Amino acid sequence: MRSNQSRGVVAYLLLTFALSSVFYFLIAKSGRVGGAWGAYIGCLMWCPGVAALLCCKYLRRDLSTLGWNWGNTRYEIACYLIPLGYATAIYTVVWLTGLGGFYDRQFFDKFSSDFGLGPLKPWANIALYFAFTATITVVRDCSTVLGEEIGWRGFLVPELAKRHTFAATAIISGLIWAVWHYPILLLGNGYSGGTPVWYYLPLFTLLLPAISFVWTWMRLKSGSIWPGVVLHAAHNTFIQQFFDPLTVDNSKTRYIAGEFGAGLALISILMALYFWKRRSEVAPVARTATQT
Repeated sequence: MRSNQSRGVVAYLLLTFALSSVFYFLIAKSGRVGGAWGAYIGCLMWCPGVAALLCCKYLRRDLSTLGWNWGNTRYEIACYLIPLGYATAIYTVVWLTGLGGFYDRQFFDKFSSDFGLGPLKPWANIALYFAFTATITVVRDCSTVLGEEIGWRGFLVPELAKRHTFAATAIISGLIWAVWHYPILLLGNGYSGGTPVWYYLPLFTLLLPAISFVWTWMRLKSGSIWPGVVLHAAHNTFIQQFFDPLTVDNSKTRYIAGEFGAGLALISILMALYFWKRRSEVAPVARTATQT
């Protein structure tokens, strides 16, 4: 039984990195993460999901084991609000302390012009931009992050949970998730947040195992991949599409804010401790690892 489980993890990782290598190369060749109008990174994000589907075929498992059911909606709601909460906290501190400015006039003028509604109060323009970002942009981003979630949380997390504790499952899956990002961090421009490699790479390697405690808990507790999809999409959208571009970046901002800043790493560690304390709530799920 254990050898079969190990075979599943090894086969999954080999397939994921083999498929991903094609798009690592294309991103590196183009010189930027957004190469081919974002098609390269979009395809890369689906490699973990395609690998999971192929692994199910190889292991002769039903695709339902990936956690397609929606489950209790409270988990999806929580996973929408969690990134909004920690992003708001981080950027509020950044703005109030002067580590970053509020708001970026150039970005503000651009999206105000794009609305085509004529002169509006600044607060009205920002509120309108947030309304669209928090709805249609989150929904749109679900389509790309779904590929990752089918793989990392749909297949890998339950597979690891068959043999490991909750904490080990979160840490191992988070480290694999981090390493999977290394090629685009090191070879593709436009993703690392503008800080030196000696800063962002160790911080990112700490961040993903820590924040994976949230993803792992939600996957094992709900028995569904959809909370992770919502969490992933909301995280990317609120940070990358709303708070980051709205913030005036000075020499210190990038070290604190964003996906490669110390603020998110610190909050991720605090969230990891919180969900680790609640690990007993998912222990039965972790032992069976097949709740759907």
